[in-house]
Amino acid sequence: MAPLPVEPFDPGLVLTPRVDRSSLITVRMVKYSVPVRFIGRKVRVSLRANEVVVFDGRTPIAAHPRIAARTGTSVQLDHYLEVLKIKPGAFPGSSALAAARATGTFTSAHEAFWAAARRVNGDAGTRELIDVLLLHRSMTEADVVAGIAAALKVGAVSADVVALEARRHAGTGGANSGRHLPAHTVAPEHRVVSLTQRRLADPAAVIAGLPADTRPLPSVGAYDELLAQRASSGSTSPTTSPPNEESHVS
Repeated sequence: MAPLPVEPFDPGLVLTPRVDRSSLITVRMVKYSVPVRFIGRKVRVSLRANEVVVFDGRTPIAAHPRIAARTGTSVQLDHYLEVLKIKPGAFPGSSALAAARATGTFTSAHEAFWAAARRVNGDAGTRELIDVLLLHRSMTEADVVAGIAAALKVGAVSADVVALEARRHAGTGGANSGRHLPAHTVAPEHRVVSLTQRRLADPAAVIAGLPADTRPLPSVGAYDELLAQRASSGSTSPTTSPPNEESHVS
């Protein structure tokens, strides 16, 4: 008998559609999204019983559950993040965001971070959110969500802080990993706190959370003493009479 082939067998129907200007491909009257960098190019599609897998050469670039209806559209928010970062004003009303909310991939943690970021940074907060969404490409969802929660807890609305906290969560195996860490690694953790962002997000809470100021009230008595010394020294200094003009007359 001949040996099995090295490459895995693809049970799907192979098609080669072209990506349109909306970063969509049409497969059996149904549209599926792919990353925007493939706009205008032909891709290879494996149409399977329950899913649609899209390839660039041999590299998978997208996967969707197969839509059994005659028409329909399946879009993923991740495929449009690069464009939405350039045009963040299109993010709130985008169909990709609506689809992400419907499928649950855009969670309440993302909503909370977005609201806090826009409250502090305005429209620039949407770009911070998109940077957070891009973290999902290299980190697990649990780590990113934990990073968002930790950042919001200290009042930070920066994607860099979320990434730092997400890496810390991944490094410790998650909050519920049950893993025993070595004794020398058990130490109090210091989280990044942005006082400026906390003050902008909720000024009253920041002021209320400050410790009581026990310092004495400032006094200007020392300056009064200096003024008194200056006045007394001026009154005791000898006065010099102006020279007699007649002495210079020959």
